Amino acid sequence: MDFDIDIDGWPADVEWDALTVRAHAALGTVESALDNPRLTASVLFTSDEEVHALNREWRGKDKPTNVLSFPMLEREDLLDLAPEGPPEMLGDIALAAGTCAREAAEKGVPLETHATHLLIHGLLHLAGHDHVDSDAQAEAMEALEIAALAKLGIGDPYGDRN
Repeated sequence: MDFDIDIDGWPADVEWDALTVRAHAALGTVESALDNPRLTASVLFTSDEEVHALNREWRGKDKPTNVLSFPMLEREDLLDLAPEGPPEMLGDIALAAGTCAREAAEKGVPLETHATHLLIHGLLHLAGHDHVDSDAQAEAMEALEIAALAKLGIGDPYGDRN
C-alpha cells in the first residue's frame, strides 16, 4: 500500500511515516484484504481542532475524537480487487494529536504505541470492519487489532477490560 502522509503538529522526534508503514505491514499479515499493492490511503496527523472540524462536517458529530476514517471502497470491492492494475484509493485517516497524546498518557503507553493502535483501527475501518452494530463485530475487529499489534511487539490495548 502506498500512503500520502501529512504531518502537522505532531512531535518531530518520531518518524510518523515509517510508523504508518510498519503498522500497515503488521496489519496486512492478519487482514489480507489490506495487503493489496494497488491500494493507496492518505493519513493526516493533525490537530484536535482539525479532527473536530472534520468530525462535525462529515459525521455530524460536533465533538473531538482520536481517529477518523473515511473509506472509499466497499468491503466487497476491496475483497474483489485484483493485485494487478491501477492504484485504488482505499480512503483517508485523520489522527488528533492532543487527544491521542492525552489518551496515551491515561493508558500509560508511549504516544507512538497508541498512534500505532489507532492507525491499525483506522485501517480496519477503511477495510470495512466496524464495531458499532454488534458485540460480535467489535470482538472480531479487536481480535484483528490485537493480532496486528502483537506482530509489532505491542500488548493488547483492551487487556484491562472485563
